[in-house]
Amino acid sequence: MSHRLLLIRHAKSSWDDASLADRERPLAKRGRDAAERMGAHLRHEGQRPDVVLCSASTRTRETLELLRFRDADVAYLDELYGASSHELLGSVGEVRDDAEVVAVIGHNPGMQDLAIALAGNDATAGAVRLREKFPTCAVAAFDVEGSWRDLRPERIRLVSFVVPKELP
Repeated sequence: MSHRLLLIRHAKSSWDDASLADRERPLAKRGRDAAERMGAHLRHEGQRPDVVLCSASTRTRETLELLRFRDADVAYLDELYGASSHELLGSVGEVRDDAEVVAVIGHNPGMQDLAIALAGNDATAGAVRLREKFPTCAVAAFDVEGSWRDLRPERIRLVSFVVPKELP
């Protein structure tokens, strides 16, 4: 069975209120605009997740809301805040196998580290770019063969890497 995994870094957050804990920082206007554009792009491309694993931070929740993944089953997971690539992959491995498209909304460096690990030796332009930088609200999409609990690099292929500045 073929699946699609979307790794999404949260949109640009605001640093305007220094009294807020990092987990509580909201999106900046630029981040809100980017998330809305990215959501429109993903919907246009037919990328509608069945399941979303979302960090419980304010900025990831706001990013998810603006992406407008309306019919997805959403799990807000505290453990995704600051998660390593290994921990992120472990969370994906817990997803039910009938979920065809799974999105993970989280933070760097874990999101970029996981994207790099999954891209492996891929030499395509998208893989090269995601190794250099995984900007806010960027999306790396991977085709996955087999079950979510049996993710292995040889069964995963990067199909796209999109950053907000590339979108209209």
